[in-house]
Amino acid sequence: MIKIISLLAVIVLIAIIALMLGRALRGPTVFNRMNALGVINADATLLIVLFGYIDGRIDMYVDIAISYAILGFVGSIAIAKYLGGKKL
Repeated sequence: MIKIISLLAVIVLIAIIALMLGRALRGPTVFNRMNALGVINADATLLIVLFGYIDGRIDMYVDIAISYAILGFVGSIAIAKYLGGKKL
């Protein structure tokens, strides 16, 4: 039962990522695109953890998810500084 709920959550997260990818590609402003990329990063991190739970090796996947979240955060900070017009 729990595995079915996990698979359903994976499907919902993939659908949200697809919607946010559309917003990131055709967003009217750059801020909408940045917000969409942040949501995609958070959802991808959740997907990695869910895959770890389904696979039964959550300890390995949590480390990968933390690394991915840190890279996404640093990337979003770099893009925000670039858009703000300040040097890195």
